[in-house]
Amino acid sequence: MIDKNVVTRIVDEWLEGKDYFLVDVTVSPDDKIVVEIDHAEGVWIDDCVELSRYIESKLNREEEDYELEVGSAGIGQPFKVLQQYMIHVGKNVEVLDKSGKKWIGVLVDANNENFTVTVETKIKPEGAKRPKLVEQNVTFTYDEIKYTKYLISFR
Repeated sequence: MIDKNVVTRIVDEWLEGKDYFLVDVTVSPDDKIVVEIDHAEGVWIDDCVELSRYIESKLNREEEDYELEVGSAGIGQPFKVLQQYMIHVGKNVEVLDKSGKKWIGVLVDANNENFTVTVETKIKPEGAKRPKLVEQNVTFTYDEIKYTKYLISFR
């Protein structure tokens, strides 16, 4: 079986000096290698082809046959690495916390420990007849959530 760490090192070599970053590498027991990369401005197919050829030049099909798939981290898929949070600051996201509550708002900050989303909540001020929408920041640690993903809006 092809070693995931070997593939990761090869991808890291290719990424050096580029604005792309590695999201994930998986190697299945039948040697299907899936490499996901991302970039703040999107991933170009030409770069996926270039990375694929680079990986192929470093692996020997004579020693071990494999299937290789190189692509971008899917839009609307859960974030897997901190850099995905960083490039989506200022954008709408959906967060599902471990209690099962879904939060929708604007990602306003992300760091190694946590991230913050500005959400709108209905709060009924004392003496008011109707609740009004109020923005509030909600901060999550990464282990408090099931997922965070970019929220696609067609408005």
